[in-house]
Amino acid sequence: QVQLVESGGGLVQAGGSLRLSCAASVSIFSINRMGWYRQAPGKQRELVAIIRNGGSTNYADSVEGRFTISRDNAKNTVYLQMNSLKPEDTAIYYCYLDQLRFNHVYNYWGQGTQITVSS
Repeated sequence: QVQLVESGGGLVQAGGSLRLSCAASVSIFSINRMGWYRQAPGKQRELVAIIRNGGSTNYADSVEGRFTISRDNAKNTVYLQMNSLKPEDTAIYYCYLDQLRFNHVYNYWGQGTQITVSS
């Protein structure tokens, strides 16, 4: 069973920065995609940033230019550096990864970490 351990959430003032970490219990090289989703109260879960096995990335339009996703292959860990945070970034952030095995995609989620941005 794949496990994801998140850390780095908390409370920050608008304009501040935070960095999230997500450590996977499997080799990062076995992962198809890994990244972050978020869910604000009363809203659907949405993609924040994803990094693929080959290193390409995708970001939500709302975070483009402010957030950066990166990975440390030796630690099987993905990071999300969040700068210029806004109150609308307040949400529970979930680490996500998927693996492609025998033409089937297996999804895994972290427990979630709260980020609150005060105005």
